[in-house]
Amino acid sequence: MTAIETVGLTKRFGDLEALADLSLTVPEGELFALLGPNGSGKTTTIEILTGQLEPSAGTASVLGHDPVSDPLAVRRAVGILPEREDPPSFLTPREYLEFVGTVRNLPDVTEQIDEWAERFEFREKLDTLATDLSEGERQRVMLAAAFVHEPDLVFIDEPLVNLDPLMQEQIKGHFREYCERGNTVFLSTHFIEVADELCTQVAIVSDGRLVAECNPQELDDERLLDVFRAEVGATEPATQQVSD
Repeated sequence: MTAIETVGLTKRFGDLEALADLSLTVPEGELFALLGPNGSGKTTTIEILTGQLEPSAGTASVLGHDPVSDPLAVRRAVGILPEREDPPSFLTPREYLEFVGTVRNLPDVTEQIDEWAERFEFREKLDTLATDLSEGERQRVMLAAAFVHEPDLVFIDEPLVNLDPLMQEQIKGHFREYCERGNTVFLSTHFIEVADELCTQVAIVSDGRLVAECNPQELDDERLLDVFRAEVGATEPATQQVSD
């Protein structure tokens, strides 16, 4: 079954065409990356697929729902972690995740909070105000919020920013395990090494256009970096991963 499908997805902001005729198919169970340089349309794509932004043309389906005509159905069905999103500074991680559980209609989120706090190693900070957490700790809380209701599909924009190398590896392992259970993870990233090492399907976008699709695990002598260079023509194709 298909988790995500777009046909001719286009978005214009005045004279700027942020997306141009983007057509994608993401099967269920895929660990998918939308890879491209900054400003290539990745975040715009996620915002359309999650019902936050209407396309200028084209159609999209997310878990069988239309994000334009029924955005609430999409948001109920998926998990979302936007780039540079933090928990409210005046709440503790526990309070924020309890709020998320209420919004998600979970009858009792206590067990899930303990499980995800343990998994993402912030259990000792559950009752610390978010304003007193490090950037990496806030990122881990937001990751827990995206997964706490065990959605079939999770959208994550730049998932490993602000995480130390050990936590990066742990999060990668969680993504793999989550997809092995039949769920789908849709990552947006400009880090080639993340897409190359982690994902089972990669779509490369440049200037809002789809320029290549591949499975990094099936590439022979050609590396994803080479594909990126050939299609995007960038001399500095990807920012190196920096941890706090």
